[in-house]
Amino acid sequence: MSLKVSRRLFAQMFGGSAAALSLFGLESVATGTPALAETLASSASKDTSKAARNFPPGFLWGSATAAYQVEGAVHEAGRGASIWDTFSHTPGKVNNGDTGDVADDFYHRYPADIAMMKKLGLKTFRFSVAWTRIFPNGTGTPNPQGLDFYNRMIDTLLHAGIQPFCTLYHWDLPQALQDKGGWENRDTAKAFADYAGYTASKLSDRVSHFITTNEIRTFVEAGYKVGTHAPGLQLDAKRIARLTHHVVLGHGMAVQAIRGHTRAQTKVGIAENVTATVPVYESKEHIAAARKAMREENAMYLTVIEEGRYTDLYLKRLGNDAPKFTAEELKIISSPMDFVGLNVYTPTYVRADDSEQCYAAAPQPASYPRMYSDWLWIGPEALYWAPKLVADLWKVKAIYITENGASSSDTVAPDGNVYDTDRVMYLRNYLTQLQRAVAEGVPVKGYFLWSLLDNFEWADGYSKRFGITYVDFTTQKRTPKLSAAFYKQVIEENCVV
Repeated sequence: MSLKVSRRLFAQMFGGSAAALSLFGLESVATGTPALAETLASSASKDTSKAARNFPPGFLWGSATAAYQVEGAVHEAGRGASIWDTFSHTPGKVNNGDTGDVADDFYHRYPADIAMMKKLGLKTFRFSVAWTRIFPNGTGTPNPQGLDFYNRMIDTLLHAGIQPFCTLYHWDLPQALQDKGGWENRDTAKAFADYAGYTASKLSDRVSHFITTNEIRTFVEAGYKVGTHAPGLQLDAKRIARLTHHVVLGHGMAVQAIRGHTRAQTKVGIAENVTATVPVYESKEHIAAARKAMREENAMYLTVIEEGRYTDLYLKRLGNDAPKFTAEELKIISSPMDFVGLNVYTPTYVRADDSEQCYAAAPQPASYPRMYSDWLWIGPEALYWAPKLVADLWKVKAIYITENGASSSDTVAPDGNVYDTDRVMYLRNYLTQLQRAVAEGVPVKGYFLWSLLDNFEWADGYSKRFGITYVDFTTQKRTPKLSAAFYKQVIEENCVV
């Protein structure tokens, strides 16, 4: 005998009355037939397979934000202008003319947002410091009001039992430094180190983990090569190579400055969106190709930081456009770190070939699935291979997934909830691959979901939502989405659910 359930009956059982399934209460079955409820409850209680999807005790579950994307209050308490203030107010640069002037108003609403984090069960929270809140012009006399904000926010996190991770540069270069050449000017690397050392010295009594820079690849290539991000330049290959060298030098100088101004126990690392090379399928030759590609495709970023040298192929490819550098600079760039943060969203599939580099990237077919953002191709195995290859290549002892998440065309349903089933699908599949890596001994210590809140998504403005909390940008009302309930259960059970 077959049981036929129509779509209408299913909707009546679970859709129309879904508001009863509180996104933060998540009763097992609030509606439907008693028999079905008992069956589902029984199945859950007998699910022994969850043991195979567990994460290790003490695994840090967190979420991440960035200053310009959430804080707002751009003219308050002595904050100076950054390149993103300038860029977003330049007509035609950001979708719909959006700016970060208000964003999520986190500057004023952080106590309520941290209370929401606590309810969600977050163990840790990654935030960034706005450089221009500390040094409004990038250098000179520090601004105590800016530091006071981060002190208050950190104290509130600790009171809630949430461990702060502090990123010191998330793309918001002081406009005053850009006016002097920005990262093309080697002095900016020194200015960054001074700012990083000073800020860490004031926060390290309560913050144990500092991240120097976020996604060098993105802010260099989108901001200075393609021009779609601040400061909106389109430099030639020679200038890009020199600028990139100054950025990785600034990272190394910042590592040294933080070490020189904080306690010995302070941990220092980086958050980089490596090209996440993935074998087209898991054969010996394609895995070897992905390993070679991880090193070569990240030659001017994480590779030189980990190895203290540029690869021969990178320098050969650039030829006369290659940056000039000294042995002392390479030593500074490769200053030892305590951990590596990886921002992983999408894969680059790699196959073996007989070229000089021994690999080639496989292009995505037009039919390949992606999330709401055009660039966000879905490839869960990226969250397995990226940390696995980084750990293998450079013997990294501690890795954090400092960003992973997805955009969705989120809308508020008539019952007031947001049913982002696509984001839940994305997260479940990616976390399954991350658990696979951890189970095999890859030293991933924590995961930061991007993002806690819908926010200012750079050149996309407010048109792309990445949060597990829906934000009405007119009223600033926060509404936890279905993905928030999913993530809450993942944290509670320390397991892919």
